[in-house]
Amino acid sequence: MADTIIVERANRVATVILNRPEALNALDFAMMDALVANMASLAADESLRVIVLRGAGPHFMAGGDVRAFAQCVDEEPGARQAHFQRLIGRLHAAIELVHRMPHLVIARVQGAVAGFGLSLMCACDLVVAAEDAYFTSAYRQLALTPDGGLTFALPRIVGLRKAIEILLLSERFDAAEASRLGLVNKVAPLEELDATVAAWAQAVASGPVQALRNAKRLARQSLDRTLSEQLQAEATSFAQCAATPEFVEGVRAFIAKRKPRF
Repeated sequence: MADTIIVERANRVATVILNRPEALNALDFAMMDALVANMASLAADESLRVIVLRGAGPHFMAGGDVRAFAQCVDEEPGARQAHFQRLIGRLHAAIELVHRMPHLVIARVQGAVAGFGLSLMCACDLVVAAEDAYFTSAYRQLALTPDGGLTFALPRIVGLRKAIEILLLSERFDAAEASRLGLVNKVAPLEELDATVAAWAQAVASGPVQALRNAKRLARQSLDRTLSEQLQAEATSFAQCAATPEFVEGVRAFIAKRKPRF
């Protein structure tokens, strides 16, 4: 049986491939466990600078695998509730790892981005979408509420009213609308998608490590802090970065009018 998650590494970038293309990369139980395990391993790998998350084939992820869910529909309601409580709790470790890992995480999306696929995309730091990408929360069709931190990320990205619209109406929208809402950073023609993602990944991978990691962390934590707390965190980070050899190289390169070598 093929691995449900494939990890490829090159030039300090790890590409995580959701590998169930015949099912639009829908999340089944095996993929859930593989996603958590791989994200934990990658988060701890200090040789990496960037994670690229993508789907195999023409789609990113069409949410959870309803056929896998069907295995549980004949269970007694209490048992079914307990089963999914454990299941989703375990899966959520992957989302926390994406949010908190020091490496930048870029979602490369095309085709279907639905349900948990939308949650996973929203957890990433940057998103590059193909022009053919389409998005929907999809949970209402199964009489479910979102998982994967979607109710945390979506209001912060698009605002409360728009988030409620996306979650409750579950209407499909395209890449242009996703860009307008701020859900994706860039929309590229499909034939340019890989080159665009690779360029962004290498721009980060070749940059000053601590400064870029700290910038991600500062931005992630800012919404939970007061202005005074954030200013103090910025001062601490600025001083930490000033103590690195990369800062010395950056200053010397600027004075010498050359490109820094980080």
